[in-house]
Amino acid sequence: MSAEPVTTPDARVRIPREIWVLIAAAFVIALGFGLITPVLPTFAQSFGVGATASSVVVSAFAAFRLLFAPAGGRLIARLGERPVYLAGLVIVAVSTGATAFAGSYWQLLLFRGLGGVGSVMFTVSAVALIVRLAPPSIRARVSSAYASAFLIGGVGGPVVGGLLGGLGLRVPFLVYAVALLLAASIVFVFLKDASLRPREGAPVLPAMTVRDGWRDSAYRAAVGSAFANGWGNFGVRNAILPLFAAAVIVDRSLDAATRETHQSLVAGAALAVFAVGNAVGLTIAGRTSDRLGRKPFVLAGLLVSGVFTAATGLASDLPTLLAFSAAAGLGAGSLNPAQQASLADVVGRERNGGPALAAVQMAQDTGAIVGPVIAGTMVDHGSFGLAFGVTGGITLLAVLPWLRARETHEVVRAR
Repeated sequence: MSAEPVTTPDARVRIPREIWVLIAAAFVIALGFGLITPVLPTFAQSFGVGATASSVVVSAFAAFRLLFAPAGGRLIARLGERPVYLAGLVIVAVSTGATAFAGSYWQLLLFRGLGGVGSVMFTVSAVALIVRLAPPSIRARVSSAYASAFLIGGVGGPVVGGLLGGLGLRVPFLVYAVALLLAASIVFVFLKDASLRPREGAPVLPAMTVRDGWRDSAYRAAVGSAFANGWGNFGVRNAILPLFAAAVIVDRSLDAATRETHQSLVAGAALAVFAVGNAVGLTIAGRTSDRLGRKPFVLAGLLVSGVFTAATGLASDLPTLLAFSAAAGLGAGSLNPAQQASLADVVGRERNGGPALAAVQMAQDTGAIVGPVIAGTMVDHGSFGLAFGVTGGITLLAVLPWLRARETHEVVRAR
């Protein structure tokens, strides 16, 4: 449990400059990632594989993230956040550029998987910096601003990616590689290494281990909701939704070239409205949970996200798909800043949360690995409705640990 003093939320507290640099880079990264999301499953199927194999491509990215997460945490402890962050962006840029030139399914799988190594490097570095640099009274606001940058980029990215997909399925990967190099340049120029180092002679912060975190009911609940969030919103939605759009929403009587363009556009639109709903949820939860507490927004987010994710498989036309996607995004947006702020409350500013935070990230990545593979198998041997239904059920199960978890916000607990 954190030993920090009770603080009151204050809208006048400013977000530190270093965090604004990370927010700007997050926007560029998300914009680029959104470019490839609508076309990645279709690109995989262009090598003659089914829904399960194309879903494995999405899972491979998360699998490499999971495998490298412990080493990434050690690198941060040894080298510092900034160099690990920059190296991670460059690795993802190179692997994404190589993906554009993949000549077989197995090359695509390898190149996309290697990108997960760089992804976990810059993700854990950014989260560790935000936890350390964010003033306690505006933690949820900072989490919301950072996540909103991803979401704003995520709104435009899928739409642009769908349009670029009409120029060829390899084009979005090249554009994304350039976007990542741009983000690395922003951090390299504007985030000065010296400003992130402790003062000379300052005591080294003790590390919060996973065992320390596991004693806290909120930490245990966050591990479960991170797993469910990875399964549904980072895994299944990106892997299965484009295939669902192609199989159910797009007119199958169109010629092949027109169908391919329509598939990218429909998938991009569904992912974009999910991002819009997510942005709305982030805006509400990001500021309000600094006053009302974390648990209400985590619980509401899991419930709304789970119900509408399960309902997605029942959509039979584009307006219904867009409505369900927007509602699921609203739930996911309500969950994320409150959950991240709760974790920051647990860690506090007097400890290095790297190991404990990496474990939560690993739980999310595990969900993103397992979810698409299981959902893809359900599509191949069952139906899209079954795949989305099970995914929504996993999200709803994550509600149970949070019902018994403690409220971590010091202001609310002090009332």
